[in-house]
Parts: sequence; structure tokens; C-alpha cells
Amino acid sequence: MEGSGSGSSGRIATASRSGGGSSRPLPHCGGRRRVVATKKREWGNWLSVNNSVKKIHRREISSERHRSLSITNSVHRFRNIRLTEQYDTHDPKGQPSFVLPFLMKRAKVIEIVAAHGIVFALASSGVCAAFSRDTNKRICFLNIFPDEVIRSLFYNKNNDSLITVSVYASDNFSSLKCRSTRIEYIQRGQPDAGFPLFESESLKWPGFVEFDDVNGKVLTYSAQDSIYKVFDLKNYTLLYSITDKDVEEIKISPGIMLLIFTRAQSHVPLKILSIEDGTVLKDFNHLLHRNKKVDFIEQFNEKLLVKQENENLQILDVQNAEMKEVGRTEFMTPSAFIFLYENQLFLTFRNQTVSVWNFRGELVTSFEDHELWHSDCNTNNIHITSDQSLIISFCKGDPNDQRISGKAGSINVSNIWTGKCVAKINSTNATLNEDEKQRMIENQMVADALEEITALYFDEERNEIYTGNNYGLVHVWSN
Repeated sequence: MEGSGSGSSGRIATASRSGGGSSRPLPHCGGRRRVVATKKREWGNWLSVNNSVKKIHRREISSERHRSLSITNSVHRFRNIRLTEQYDTHDPKGQPSFVLPFLMKRAKVIEIVAAHGIVFALASSGVCAAFSRDTNKRICFLNIFPDEVIRSLFYNKNNDSLITVSVYASDNFSSLKCRSTRIEYIQRGQPDAGFPLFESESLKWPGFVEFDDVNGKVLTYSAQDSIYKVFDLKNYTLLYSITDKDVEEIKISPGIMLLIFTRAQSHVPLKILSIEDGTVLKDFNHLLHRNKKVDFIEQFNEKLLVKQENENLQILDVQNAEMKEVGRTEFMTPSAFIFLYENQLFLTFRNQTVSVWNFRGELVTSFEDHELWHSDCNTNNIHITSDQSLIISFCKGDPNDQRISGKAGSINVSNIWTGKCVAKINSTNATLNEDEKQRMIENQMVADALEEITALYFDEERNEIYTGNNYGLVHVWSN
């Protein structure tokens, strides 16, 4: 499905947690999805790695008239949306093929993807189930080997397939293995009809695989030989390799890649490459404050964003060397970004709040009713619509509403341009039954479904929201 979460014109990244010279991408909303191999074999650590990036379609918003039309349409789009179905990723009978005990335990949903009427739900245990929206039954599990633990999912619209990234007990969970399976095979209940990808690559920690939907590329890093490789996302052919061992990090933007090299004391060497063939387009040094940690370095088209600890945000135009600065008290280091490529804007996430900025360093939007539920900015709970006009998130509920459990929040839909909340799904408005007794029962069901949501996905083609929770349940919200 080419609806939400499939195509891309946005990217997400997070600030570095260490004192190095570069920032690290978020462990799932933008045009990239990076999966990093784990250092330790304990399966409990898998949740802390870079395992998902929601994807955003490339679509232009060109005028105020289109924006106002979008606001009007969005109100109707989410009117009367309510809870309609529930799926369970946990099989109480147990899968006889699973040999790992934790695969048979109930676990929270950490990622949801949808395509062609199939909802894929990945649990933190590593079990991935596929459900049919036509029959509302489970089609199959995507784990085709007894010791397979699926780490992340990626829908490849270029060839209508689902890519799974897995680790295996037989390998001490140390190497990432990728597999591509066409959606039509999954629809037939044949998840084993796919084929492996990148078998020549040794994707052990700190190696990774990154899927870039904007440029139609795959970036891999083999830590064993310190080689980055770029593949075509359409047919998985190798395009070129980057063998410079001083490369610390690579950031991808439309048409280009930013190579960040090992930091010197007073500067960081940078290169901008064509993502199509690896040609060097620009080679330069960016001056840094000595002895100050680099919070992040990010590339957005021709704009380079650099922030050091307790310093101003620098926005450098790499084409004409013009520099803009935003005061450190005005722009504080966020926990994550979402870049909206077509709109020339970026979202920042800090302390459960979302803000919208332009590349002149100006705050464009603050949201009036959009306090995120999760403090760690897990973007599995955030979705940007394909026209980049709406953000859908799992948010804090009304603290004054005594009917709402402390664990229950609401699904808020807000306009990115105005910050206004255009729709909200909670236990008081997601039921339509006129019978008071039945309405009370439905209200409780909705309240239960809105407890501890851990994953959220919006299917634009079907106009449905899918949420997963701490109990391994998936709920369908539809009108």
C-alpha cells in the first residue's frame, strides 16, 4: 500500500548520546529506517536499538488554499472514527515451531506496518503476525525459522514486498539477516516464499542496515571491514562502496549523503556525496568550539545543522556559506527531529512536546493540545500524513476527566501548519451507540484499547488507524 508509512519525504534523527562528533539516527518517522546490530546477546536489550522509522510520502503542499482545504478535509476524515476490531499477536496455544521460550510469551507491540489490506504487527519478543482486514483473521506469522527473532519491518513499495530484519539464536543474536517477501505470498499464507538479502555482508555490531525510501537506496555498514555499501532498493544490486575508515557516520538527504569524519579538536571534516554514484560534490571542514561536545550534526538538502553543548544552533548553507544562528535558550537540543522535505520544515521533540521550525531558525508552530504520552519520543507512536499536513500521535488524556484511567491516553490529530487539534479519539467520543447501557460497555472497551499504546499507524488508503498496546493487542479504529 502506498498509503501512510510507506513512502517517504521525511527523515528522523536523534541527538548523540556520547561526546563524539556526530549524531545518531533515532532507534523508526522519516524517510529512513536504520536497524543496528546489538552488542550484547541479551534479547531484553533489543528494544533500545535503532529499530524503526515511520516513513512519509513525497507530496507538495503549495499554497494556503490547499492548506485550508486540508484542514477542512481532515475534520471530515476523522469524524465518527471508532473502535471496530481487535487482533492478538499472541497465540495462547503456542507455535510448535518456536524453540525460544520468550517467543511464546505475550509481549507489547513495538511496530505496525500495513499494505494491501494486511496489518503487520511486531511484538517486542520478536514475533511478527500478519492479519487480514478482509477476514479479520491472522494470516500467518512471519517468523519462518524456529529461532528467528524479527527486529524490524520495512514495506518496499518499489517491488511490493515486506522486508524483515532478524537475528537468530543459532548466531547468538549477533548478526542482522534481511529477507524480502512479496505481499502476494504473504496473502496466500506463504511467508517462507521470500529470499534473503545482502548475504555477503557481515552485519554484526556496530554494523547496520538502513532503508532510504526517499532515494530508493539501502545503506549497509559492515563493522568487520569498516565498509559502507549502497544498494538499489528496487532490485538490491550493489551500486558502490565507501571504504574510508575515518568515516564516523553517514546522513542521507534527497539526492545526497553527508559523510561525517572523525573530529579534530577545532573542526569536523565533512563530505557531501551524490547518492546515485558516490561522486564527491563538496569537501570541507566545519569549525567547532574546542572541548565542547557535539550534540548533533544533521544535513537537510543544502542546509547543515550543527549544535554543540550549551552553544547556539548553527544553520549553514553549504552552497553559499551563509550562516544563521539560533540562541541556545531559544533552541534547546531536542531528543529527535523529523525532517519534512517538501515543506522545508522540521519537527523537534523535547520533553513530550512537538515544535515546528523552518530553516531560517524560526519557530513556525507550537501545538495547543498535543502532549505526547511517551517521554522517550518513540516514533512508533507518531505518524505524519503523506501530504505532511497532519501529525497523529498517542497523547496524554485529559487529567480532569475522572472517567479516564491513568494508563489511558487519547489519539490526537493536529495540523502541522496551525498547531490546532483537528480531531481526538478518546473513550468519550469513540462510541455511537444510543443505548446508554451499551454505550457504557463500549466506552470501557475503548478506554481499555487506549491504555498503554506502544505503536500507532495510519492507513491513508483505508482511512484507518491501527494501534498496538502493552498486552500484544492490535486495535482497528475506523469510520
